[in-house]
Amino acid sequence: MIKAQALTYAEQYAAQEEAQRSKGDGRSSIHYPALFLFLGDKVASAIGPVLDGCERKWDNAGGIMALHAASAGSEQAGDGSQSQPEYAGSRNRAQAEGSRRERVLGMALPETAGRDPRTVRQDLYHEFHEDSRFLSGMNRSLRRLSNSIADYGRLYSSFDVIHLSIITRVDDPLNVLLPEVALLARAVLSQSFKSVQTDLYALINEREQGDNFGYSSSVGLAFLRELDGMQQSDYTLSAPLLVTEDGLSIPVAHGPSALFDLVYLLSDKNERGMMSPHGMDDNYEIIAHISLLKNRVRPATDTATGHGGYNNMTFKSGIRGSSGRQGYASAGFSAVRRPNRQIALAVLYHAFHYLAAKLQEGGAASLRERQALLGLSADSLRERAAALLPDEAGIEEMTGLMSHGRPSYSELKPLSLREAETLLFGDGGQAYFRSNFAEVSARRVADTDPAREWAAVLAAQEKAVPPLTFYQLAEWTAEQPVGGSVLHALRQHMAGLRAAIASAQEELEQLYAESVERQPFQRVPLLDKRTVRNFIHYLFAQVYSRKYELLRMESELALCLRYDAALEQLHAESKAKVQTMEALEEELHSLALASIGRTSETVDQNIMEYYRNVTEEVMRDIEARRGPGIFFSDRFLGSVSELLRQGGAVVAERLIELCRRELLAAEAFALPFEEELLRRANVAAAYDNREIVSREELFKRLYRSLEDEACINVRLFEYTQEHRHEEKYFFGDSSSEFLRYAFGADETTRIYRLGFVHEQRRSGIEKLNLMGGFHLEDLLYYRNGKVYYETYATSGYRLHGIAEEQLPELR
Repeated sequence: MIKAQALTYAEQYAAQEEAQRSKGDGRSSIHYPALFLFLGDKVASAIGPVLDGCERKWDNAGGIMALHAASAGSEQAGDGSQSQPEYAGSRNRAQAEGSRRERVLGMALPETAGRDPRTVRQDLYHEFHEDSRFLSGMNRSLRRLSNSIADYGRLYSSFDVIHLSIITRVDDPLNVLLPEVALLARAVLSQSFKSVQTDLYALINEREQGDNFGYSSSVGLAFLRELDGMQQSDYTLSAPLLVTEDGLSIPVAHGPSALFDLVYLLSDKNERGMMSPHGMDDNYEIIAHISLLKNRVRPATDTATGHGGYNNMTFKSGIRGSSGRQGYASAGFSAVRRPNRQIALAVLYHAFHYLAAKLQEGGAASLRERQALLGLSADSLRERAAALLPDEAGIEEMTGLMSHGRPSYSELKPLSLREAETLLFGDGGQAYFRSNFAEVSARRVADTDPAREWAAVLAAQEKAVPPLTFYQLAEWTAEQPVGGSVLHALRQHMAGLRAAIASAQEELEQLYAESVERQPFQRVPLLDKRTVRNFIHYLFAQVYSRKYELLRMESELALCLRYDAALEQLHAESKAKVQTMEALEEELHSLALASIGRTSETVDQNIMEYYRNVTEEVMRDIEARRGPGIFFSDRFLGSVSELLRQGGAVVAERLIELCRRELLAAEAFALPFEEELLRRANVAAAYDNREIVSREELFKRLYRSLEDEACINVRLFEYTQEHRHEEKYFFGDSSSEFLRYAFGADETTRIYRLGFVHEQRRSGIEKLNLMGGFHLEDLLYYRNGKVYYETYATSGYRLHGIAEEQLPELR
């Protein structure tokens, strides 16, 4: 429960910060309209992240249109009707849902579910060409889409060109229809635009292959073999794809030329052979960033800075080998952003630790002061016990008890005091004392409720400065005498009482055993009755006064026993609260550390150390301005003890609200990215005399980190690659100190093109590495999959829609 609360809070803070800081970032705009066509069922999870990436980066992303061509029975597809795909990974799902429903259309293709995997690609191809409903529906969807794009014309600088980006998974059987889908989309869009620039993004998800790696690899390779044919310079395609409302077909022709302007192959396994920790998410970011790079409005400041920008013709020329064969492209992406999620969890932990320490401080109360506060000093207990007894003067009234007969003094004289009392009153005296003194005292003791008496006192002390909390109460009420335990002192007092009671009982018995004759009371000669009366007064004054004092001590002991039980209960409750706090602190600490991980990357370093200082400074400042103990007022946390009675989750919820409203909103958390990073890098220098990290050293680490993480997302046989062309682009404020450093780094040895996409930003830096010039046979995925492909093909699997002779040679 607490983990879910904390992670939700961290995610909400990260989303809020990203949105808020992005408002201060100058976003780019695209020049021409853009359309994303997602082909296949398996690419559904890419729709949300790709569109999210565009919306974060593009100022005019509100006009982006998307089309999902999927199985007719899927939720995403339909007869051109508007639909809402499953946006996996969307950061602001609820906010984006309304507008995106209007800009994501579905397009129905043949159903894939339930088909024989041996022939599924071939069957899909034949059904598409044999059933005219699919082409008719596609034509309606594309025309409706073209009209919708026109509705957003005011958002773009020009309507001459449209950028069409087709995204598919290589192992999705529906991509057998890629040539027809691409050609029809281009044909329909060409009726509204002078030029349609078409790129393909083919995603390779090696992590998900699992137990179906053989079949999945063979399907992926079948698609890549077809793709190789589509990208040949002599590729041609002619088919009656345009369909009128009357069902008339119009042929559409392409070529001879490559079907796509550029083809990007993107895998979840990078160039070094390692699986990306972000899965496919980096590839979704790459698609959004490449789309911006190729279609960005070039502000005048770009020319002024002299850094230059992306040129599509230059890149295409660069990845064409000496043979003239067009190469494929890939990319890598990295970003260094303020680690908002980690910061939120670090602040949550440090705020809790700070408040727990405040609760533990308490006052240095002596044992005497502790006893006085709880009414447990010897004097207080004696006075309290005395108050529970009826007035001692009532013993005098016992002299009026009726005696049994009229014994003479001579009859009483040889008897012991006990025998004389029995002769005079039987058990009447004891019964009267028991009824009017002992039982009354016992009832009053039983009505005593120490916990209720202490409640108001402890509640007031909890709000005092310093407060008295369950931390101190757990110590005060412990059995061990260390630290001045009131429970230990009470039990020592009770031991003394028991000894005093035993001594008093012994003295009473001794007195009872003495003879009447030896007692010092007044005897009146010749007045026997007067002498007996004097003896009776003496008897009650001496014996029952002692009984009264004995009862007082017994009542005090009974009262102490109730206080003893109440202290044990108070200890159990206080100890449980302490343990809950300790468990909560440990859980928050673990969550904070887990969010940072074991990485030594520059962007994550010293988060715990730096934000401990920042959090404590902010909290001390709040206390200085609003007074000590402000965090335990009703305006903030309130009574932590009361919150703990409701459970640790309630404490966490109030703490989260405190962090969100008071701490994270402070100025100390609003530093520009580079400044925050530099301060964090040097947070430990003052404590252990480490060498201070210079700004240049920090930039060097950051530069290297961005380069390492932007490793190309495809695995190649480097030694077979005919030509490797690289271009690298930073997205950020080109006037910032870091990007000025980046432009100068490796300037004399640089063999790649370096460019900047200038954006006025405070939230972080992004890097996009483009690489091209390789061919399909250079792919490790292609080489590994070739074995499976050939095996499945010779085992009767029909992996293509077109005939074998129409396919390019398997390389």
